[in-house]
Amino acid sequence: MPLYALGESHWFPPVEDALEDGLLAMGGDLDPERLMKAYRKGIFPWFEDEMPLWWCPDPRFVLYPEELYISKSMQQVIRRKEFVFKTNTAFAHVIENCRATPRMGQSGTWITPEVATAYNKLYTLGIAHSAEAWQDGQLVGGLYGIKMGKVFFGESMFSHTSNASKFAFIQYVEQLKLEGIALIDCQVYTSHLESLGAHMIPRKLFCSLLDELID
Repeated sequence: MPLYALGESHWFPPVEDALEDGLLAMGGDLDPERLMKAYRKGIFPWFEDEMPLWWCPDPRFVLYPEELYISKSMQQVIRRKEFVFKTNTAFAHVIENCRATPRMGQSGTWITPEVATAYNKLYTLGIAHSAEAWQDGQLVGGLYGIKMGKVFFGESMFSHTSNASKFAFIQYVEQLKLEGIALIDCQVYTSHLESLGAHMIPRKLFCSLLDELID
């Protein structure tokens, strides 16, 4: 399959044309219209050497909110009220912490200044959201992503203290269920999210769910 180069238009190739690792296209920009069109098709951006790379892996790692798994240890953390849960009170700080947090097996971060600017713009438009764990008045964990229709597309998470990101994720999934969210996109496999109930589904099923759940 070819690797597509994107231009000024917001066109994307069919996701079935992605390479084996899920890479579909390169180039373009991160303006809100392009990002919204990408997510609607199940495509998300990562950066490499300051170049936007657009991905749609098969299979896709997702969580159905009703399948959220809360371990006994996390139930105790929640009962002890170790953290305070908030949403959308420190979006820029959440994305900056995600950018600055070292990742195992990664020498850098895909969250470039351009990425941070783009998602902060989506936040001002009410499209991007943050979920936050606070402790003693300090932001100690959280995540951010995009909400479209009945789908939440998770982007990145961070934790400065044990269980903070899991706490924020669990609390946010419970809130999303109340808001009618039916699918959470976790993009690619992590053991962290697998322990919370996420699992793989075929890309074809994922894209059909997007058609059903996003107007």
